[in-house]
Amino acid sequence: MRRRFLVDSFDAGRACLRGKDARHLGRVLRARPGQLYELSDGQAVWLAKVTAVDRESVDFALVEPVESASLTVDVTLLLSVIRFAHFEWALEKAAEMGAGAIQPVAASRTDWALLEAAPKRHARWEKIAHEAARQSRRIAPPRVLPLLSPAEVFRQSTAEKKLLLSERPDAPCFERFRPLTPPSSVVLAFGPEGGWTEEEYALALQAGFAEASLGPLILRTETAVVAALAIVLCAWPGA
Repeated sequence: MRRRFLVDSFDAGRACLRGKDARHLGRVLRARPGQLYELSDGQAVWLAKVTAVDRESVDFALVEPVESASLTVDVTLLLSVIRFAHFEWALEKAAEMGAGAIQPVAASRTDWALLEAAPKRHARWEKIAHEAARQSRRIAPPRVLPLLSPAEVFRQSTAEKKLLLSERPDAPCFERFRPLTPPSSVVLAFGPEGGWTEEEYALALQAGFAEASLGPLILRTETAVVAALAIVLCAWPGA
């Protein structure tokens, strides 16, 4: 299987890879003119031939389009900030599994020191999402949005289906909210360690979210992310 790289754009049958990916391709993989790779500009994927290799860039000529699968539904994750090692693992897996956007959330029970440091890690989170998307052969990486409060993200969400992952014992099973016809967009909200507060539950329900449970066991936030996205992938696989 050919390696895939993400480029800024295609221009008149040509493309240029720059930055870290170009250095990796040129210095580590030792790309040479004539070799073939797959390139994506976020809209389409093309088979491309290397035409020139420089220290900071690799030039390509486009050869032919490549079919590439994508999810039939746009999935946004509202992901409460947790310990960074766990948060970044969840972000990486969400990028691999097709999430369209990841919104970090400053939940009430998130440690204040983490919230103070979170904005400084935004560029790192974008890099993790980019590399995970490339590894999983996505057309484009997910957008990693700026940190917001639960009130802001609940109020701003306009998705067709909005689910708040809940650990409360009376929350309905996630499977009950899976319609036969795929919605155009889904938002999945994941709480922090310790869960959502009663105020956050109320804010979400007022904004049109429905509580959804992943079962009787208490899952870590990062585990819940993978479980919920797996259900979405099975319900509405790539087109």
